[in-house]
Amino acid sequence: MPDIKEILDKNKTIAMIGVSKDHKKPSTIVMKRMQEYGFKVIPVNPRAKGEKILGEEVFEKITDIKEKVEIVDVFRPSREVYAIAEDTVKIGAKVLWLQLGIRDEKAKELVEKNNIEYVDNKCTKMEYQKYFLKMRQAFPVLSD
Repeated sequence: MPDIKEILDKNKTIAMIGVSKDHKKPSTIVMKRMQEYGFKVIPVNPRAKGEKILGEEVFEKITDIKEKVEIVDVFRPSREVYAIAEDTVKIGAKVLWLQLGIRDEKAKELVEKNNIEYVDNKCTKMEYQKYFLKMRQAFPVLSD
């Protein structure tokens, strides 16, 4: 099991796949909080490519991002994860993080074979709050 606290302590650049322009959506709420906690969050959403979400330019896919991404944080259905895992390997990210309700065993095998840590069924915001702010709170489950 990866050390969640260490992952969030050492890795500060997140590509967040599935962030919405709707500020009420869980993905956008998580992005805003992670920005507030000092993370650089790069939104990835093909339908909003070239626009801005929470002040950051939106990319179509993680392979379009020029800067070094450490965590690939996924708000997409489990069936889309393997292709994202392949791109995670291509860009040399350190962590593939799947939000609540999202899992893919084949993606796990692929990234771990490439020395990339795999986290599934956890929310970056909730985990950060638990380890660094000593908070626990309810958050809607994101499912397929």
